[in-house]
Amino acid sequence: MIVMNINMETTKKGNARKGKPIGSRLAFDDTKQEANKVARKSTGKMTDQQKAQLNKHMEKHKKDGMSSTEMKRHRMMMMGRMRKGMSVQKAHNDIKKGSSKSESSY
Repeated sequence: MIVMNINMETTKKGNARKGKPIGSRLAFDDTKQEANKVARKSTGKMTDQQKAQLNKHMEKHKKDGMSSTEMKRHRMMMMGRMRKGMSVQKAHNDIKKGSSKSESSY
């Protein structure tokens, strides 16, 4: 049996920060996290016109026989793209392009 003696610095309260330098938690610099944030385009609400276009698009899929789970998934993907400013056609083509390898029912 091999016994290893490792000298680790601990706090007075116990082994809470075993192996870390004393005061490392207190000297945390959150400015690095601020710099790493990526600026995103704001996702606004959909306009009434976009909602109407999406409803018309989904009715077409409903008539074609898409299941309710597929409809929900497709609708959510469409909404995400339309909030970013894509038209119904561009959003639909983007979904088809991205999912052509796994699903071709769209």
